[in-house]
Amino acid sequence: MQQLIPDNLTYTDVGHLPIIKHFAKQINLVDTINTMVKSQMQLQPGQAVLAMVLDTLSGRAPLYRLKEFFHEKDTELLLGTEIDTELFCDHNLGRVLDKIFNTGAQSIFSQLSQNAVKRFGIDTRDVHFDTTSISVYGDYELTDEPFKITYGHSKDRRADLKQFLISMLCVNRNIPIVGAPKDCNASDKTLNNELLSNISKHMAKHGLKPGAFVYIADSAFVTKDNLQKADSGPTKFLSRLPATYKECSRAIDQAVDCNEWIELGSLAWTTPPQKRPAAVYRAHETTVHLYDRDYRAIVIHSSAHDKRRHKRIDRLLAKKRKELDTLCKKIRSATYYCRADAEAAADKLQAAANGSYHKIDCTIEKVAKFARGRTAIDKPRTPVGHEYQIQLKFTPDPELVEPLRIQAGCFVLVSNLDRPKDREHFSAGELLRLYKNQDGIERNFSFLKDQVIVNSIFLKKNHRIEVLGLVLLISLLIWRLMEHCMRRYITDTGNTITGWKDKPTTKPTSFMMTTKFLSILVLKVEHQRQLAKPLNKVQLEYLKALNVDPITFFSP
Repeated sequence: MQQLIPDNLTYTDVGHLPIIKHFAKQINLVDTINTMVKSQMQLQPGQAVLAMVLDTLSGRAPLYRLKEFFHEKDTELLLGTEIDTELFCDHNLGRVLDKIFNTGAQSIFSQLSQNAVKRFGIDTRDVHFDTTSISVYGDYELTDEPFKITYGHSKDRRADLKQFLISMLCVNRNIPIVGAPKDCNASDKTLNNELLSNISKHMAKHGLKPGAFVYIADSAFVTKDNLQKADSGPTKFLSRLPATYKECSRAIDQAVDCNEWIELGSLAWTTPPQKRPAAVYRAHETTVHLYDRDYRAIVIHSSAHDKRRHKRIDRLLAKKRKELDTLCKKIRSATYYCRADAEAAADKLQAAANGSYHKIDCTIEKVAKFARGRTAIDKPRTPVGHEYQIQLKFTPDPELVEPLRIQAGCFVLVSNLDRPKDREHFSAGELLRLYKNQDGIERNFSFLKDQVIVNSIFLKKNHRIEVLGLVLLISLLIWRLMEHCMRRYITDTGNTITGWKDKPTTKPTSFMMTTKFLSILVLKVEHQRQLAKPLNKVQLEYLKALNVDPITFFSP
């Protein structure tokens, strides 16, 4: 007998979106935006931004046919209130973006990040700063506003496209707390200086006084103005000394010459594959003199040498070998009538070879000299005298080449954490760990540059793109908070979680989590909802690590 399906039964594929909504609620996203942005629109700004965040983290392009995206979605379940999908038209979304711009996108994100830090107990003592360029398509009016979109030096190597910059300040490796779009031609050095003027105010919002946090930035930070501003702040900083500074090469040469290293071992978080072993580090403590002041410097040597630098050394050795071959061409074919002349020529060659990074092995051979003409068959051939020839053999000098290869694997960290108390709490290994965490912000830029997201930045008004940047930053904040919760759960409990190919992992990612919640169907009859089938063991594992109640999937 065929079972009848109720006419009022609907179903929707929610996937991992209820988890996104849960974390949005944890940082009080909707209420914070609705409180800060004054609006009498039927579509409230908080719900509009939440909708755009859900769309962004769903895996498709944001602000592109948002109305169609929610047409078959349960808006009450995902947004907290039932909303007519017709309200998500481009006109309404544009008005919401305008109102958010008038309120101040940066102030909104600052408040949301404060909510996140307090709610999840984020460690804010390590602060990372960097910038990246975002390429856009289309024509944009050039205005006098600080935020300009035009051609500039592209970090993506897309000089054919217009762009703008995004600057970001992150804590706990990759959780953003400050972010803003900037003029496409703004200098990283200038942006560092601007941020140093306000960083104490930003960090005070998170309960940290000047000197209670470490500002970590790339080599663009190291300028006279930035160093002086950090010292007068006082802001504790950690950066990489540019190789263009003479003090950088001097510090590396000193470390290699004295050969007194602190073994740091490997800093890899996960077990590396056999074909690509983890880098092993060692450090040498010294000082560098910059702009009339001594700073603490850590020379770091990595076993994972830069291949480009080693190719440069190989080219240098090949060039020196070619020069030696040219120099020795005549010497190889020359003959000497006494050993003293041959030895003098060999000594002259040894002196000329200094600085060639090669050892020259000179062997003097005594060669018999015979009279011209034929010798009678019945008479032995008797030499009439002797002459001397020099035989040469070239080999790279390991005592000279090895220091070059060690220098190629070195870089210098510079910091004003030079007091005895600072050295006690911030060893060379700890400073390297902090600096290597800078890759967290680089991964954030990869998130913002994702083609699914970037290709949708087509809005024709500069200020609307600035607000779209806010939406992307909020999405990134939630993305990293989910990852932070899962990893903290693993650290606290010592458990593992099911990762790729059903293998246990201690480093789950938010993307990994989303793949475990594909095709989660929620059935709805009138106001009653239930899952089409129970959550499986792996899904419940992830919800436990995220501290999300399964009821989130069917309760508004």
